[in-house]
Amino acid sequence: MAEQVKSLKQYCKEAKKRLKQGFWQNYKSNLDQELIRAKENGVAESKVKEYYSYKIIEDIRNTEEEFEEFYNKVKVILDTEGEVSNAIGRLTDKAYFDTLDYDAKQRYTLKLSEKYLQAVERYRKEKAIKF
Repeated sequence: MAEQVKSLKQYCKEAKKRLKQGFWQNYKSNLDQELIRAKENGVAESKVKEYYSYKIIEDIRNTEEEFEEFYNKVKVILDTEGEVSNAIGRLTDKAYFDTLDYDAKQRYTLKLSEKYLQAVERYRKEKAIKF
């Protein structure tokens, strides 16, 4: 898969879009809520901060372009075979997946499942409006 190199201008546009959409306010709010919940449940706050550091990087990496590429893969599966039981396995980047530790594999699979459900929902909406 050929990876496109982004220009500084593209990075700036994405950063501006995140600011306009309240991305960082949501991040701070969610982090604060999780820190309170962690403290109440006796979980180390450092673990929550570590998780949110990881999550923020993943969220920023998931651009609209990447989702469009992912959506097109899902659409091909749904158009040709319908909903299949092994969709997540088919969509998994196996080379990347093999490099992950157990916890990261779990996070990757969960995130992939969430993206898949979003793509299926979008697919259904698009099919419903096509004549």
